[in-house]
Amino acid sequence: MSTQNAENAPQGSVVAKESTPRERRKVLISSFLGSTVEYYDFLLYGAAAGLVFPYVFFDESMDPFVGMLLSYVILFAGYLSRPIGGILFGHLGDRFGRKNVLFITLMVMGLVSVAIGLLPSYAAIGIAAPIILVMLRVIQGVAVGGEWAGATLMAAEHSKQGARGFASSIAVAGGPAGSVLSTLVLALFAGLPEEQFLTWGWRIPFLLSAVLVIIGLYMRYSLTESPEFEAARKAGDTHTGVPIKRIFTVYPKVTIFASLTIAAPLFIQALLAVFIVPYVVDTGAIDRQTALMLLTLSSFLHIFAIPFFASLSDRFGRRRVMLTGVVISLALIFPMFMLFNSGNVWLIGLAFIVGNPIIQASTYGAVGSFLADKYAPQDRYTGVSVSYQTGSILGAGLAPMVSTWLVALDNGWGTYNIAIYFIVLLAIATISILAIENNKYNIKTKKVITSEPVEVNA
Repeated sequence: MSTQNAENAPQGSVVAKESTPRERRKVLISSFLGSTVEYYDFLLYGAAAGLVFPYVFFDESMDPFVGMLLSYVILFAGYLSRPIGGILFGHLGDRFGRKNVLFITLMVMGLVSVAIGLLPSYAAIGIAAPIILVMLRVIQGVAVGGEWAGATLMAAEHSKQGARGFASSIAVAGGPAGSVLSTLVLALFAGLPEEQFLTWGWRIPFLLSAVLVIIGLYMRYSLTESPEFEAARKAGDTHTGVPIKRIFTVYPKVTIFASLTIAAPLFIQALLAVFIVPYVVDTGAIDRQTALMLLTLSSFLHIFAIPFFASLSDRFGRRRVMLTGVVISLALIFPMFMLFNSGNVWLIGLAFIVGNPIIQASTYGAVGSFLADKYAPQDRYTGVSVSYQTGSILGAGLAPMVSTWLVALDNGWGTYNIAIYFIVLLAIATISILAIENNKYNIKTKKVITSEPVEVNA
């Protein structure tokens, strides 16, 4: 038991048992691997949405632009269903614990990915193909809606004092790690002749998900439960009611502004993973396989950039690091698009690096601990899930469709319209960070500190 925590605890409360170094390492590895597998499954769809699905799951006579837009709409359906998963699994996670919920979400994601890999094409079953694809994508969104918060909180709540930002970022870094795996595997098969790639080559990465899921499930099965949740459960602070109701009564300001805070970094993440690859391929600057490999390289660097910025937040504060990321993003967003439009393969590769490990990571690295700090342990899974997944709709979910529309505007600005849109999101994020920075859960008093303190157990 932590001596400092014991001294700070209110009289009669149950203090969270401090995890051993071995437990922390195990949780960090499991959170990272689990998130990697989960986001491999989720982002694999995004990577294939513009390159494959318009030609496989829609009528061949359809305009390719319309087919791509419909693929993005189905992609968006997965984001729309993520808050549902956040509410559902957040409810279970706040009542019964983090560990079992994470086991379920990972298993569901794997089953859906295998099902997509086996799904017959439009030529084989007609309109049933895109309808089933929508259903699978929605189920996938529900599963990933419960994953991000659970994996992040398991890492954060097992962390040692003063290292919560770094610990939570290890789970967050599973996102770009999943992107590396998904784009790398898809890129390997993208080198096949067009007919073979569209017939069976793209399916192999989805089917390989089964192997990754088995490894992830094995890792998660042996984890210990979150010590902070266990302390809340022993103190009788876990819920018998509806956690989502408390989120919008005790934490309304926090939840709204937290969602707006993360829309910008999630927008740029989805823009690079989904929209930019088919965009640069369609310009004729580079081929499909090269574009995917460049994205993979930037995602690999991204894995290390996220913990770097998160560790800075442990030292200098979440707000300062995130606002510095906003300044970096404002300075680099127009140069990034200039590089993407250069027509030079090396400059396009540099653009991916500017976008992922610099712009995105600087605004996103501290997000896990930033959100976790705002909610009490017994409300945290639901609160973090709802705020993050709502932000994912506003940012990542809309990114491909909004970007497609902005580029098509007849004003001569092209991708610079996207840059302006992103700057608006950054402005909203700045206001939101400043608005909720002082809203934190205080473990000493069991209160949410705001301008008007609210009792968590009210």
